[in-house]
Amino acid sequence: MGAADIVPGVSGGSIALITGIYGKLLDSINSFNAKNLKLLLSFHFKPFYKSVNGTFLLSLLFGILTSIFTLSKLITYLMEEHPVPLWSFFCGLILVSAFVILKGITRWHLGVVFALIVGTISAYFITELPPVSSPEAIWFTFLSGAIAICAMILPGISGSFLLLILGKYETILNAVSERDFMTLGVFAGGCIVGILSFSRVISWLLKKYYSVTIGLLSGFMLGSMNKLWPWKLVTAYRTSSSGEEKPFLTENLWPGEYLSQVGQDPKLGLAIAAFLFGILLVVGIERLAAILNKP
Repeated sequence: MGAADIVPGVSGGSIALITGIYGKLLDSINSFNAKNLKLLLSFHFKPFYKSVNGTFLLSLLFGILTSIFTLSKLITYLMEEHPVPLWSFFCGLILVSAFVILKGITRWHLGVVFALIVGTISAYFITELPPVSSPEAIWFTFLSGAIAICAMILPGISGSFLLLILGKYETILNAVSERDFMTLGVFAGGCIVGILSFSRVISWLLKKYYSVTIGLLSGFMLGSMNKLWPWKLVTAYRTSSSGEEKPFLTENLWPGEYLSQVGQDPKLGLAIAAFLFGILLVVGIERLAAILNKP
C-alpha cells in the first residue's frame, strides 16, 4: 500500500481490496471512537490496544512507512527514467484488480451498473484535472493530508494524484527525502482527521448498499486508467520549487503516435511484459490472500 501511494494514479485502497484486508481496515479505523479513546486517556493501554486491533494497524502502518521511506527514490527514478514499463505495470495491476473486485458482487442490478458507470466517469474527469499552485501555509498542508488520505480507503483515486492536483505532491515527497518531520507531522495530523471521518462514510455505504458501493469503487479504478496510460505527450510544463521543468499537462497517445510525436521508442514489448506482470501479481496476491484468510 505504501508503494502504491507514492505513485500518482495508484491507490493504496486498491491494494487493500485485492489482499482482502479492506473490511478489517475499515473496522479497525472506525474503532477509534469516544469509548476507546476514554480507555487511552485513562491509561488502560492494553484494553485500548485490543479494542482498536492494534497489532493489525501497527503492522500495516509499519509496512506502509517502510515502503514509503525505502521506495520513494526508486519510484521517482522509475517515473523519470523508465515511465513506459512502470505505468504499463500499474495499468495491468489496476485493470485486473477492478475485475477481481467486481467478482465479489453476488447480485447484479441496474443500480450496480449505474454506480460502475458513475465511478468510471467521475475518476476519468478527476484525472483530467490539472495540478494547481497551492498556498504554503501550514493549514493547507494539514488540509491536503486530510483530503489525500481518503485515497487510502478509496480504491482507484490516488492519494499522490490528489496531492499533485492540490500542488503539494513535491512538497511532501521532498519532506520525506529530507526528513522534514515538522511538515510530515502536520501532514500526518491532517491524515488522521481525514481517515477517521471518511472511513465511517465508506463503512456505512458498504453495510447499507454493498453491491452498489463495490460497483462505484470498481468504477473509480477503471476510470483511473486514464491517468495510468503509459504513452503520453507533454503539452505544458511547470517550474518546480527547485527550478526544474516538470510535466504539467499531458495527452494520451497510441504507441505508434508516441514514436512519431514524441520521437521515442514506445518499448511496446517491454510494456506488454510489464502489463502482464501486473496482472499475474494481482492474481497471485488474490490467491495467497484467499489461502491466508481461510478459517
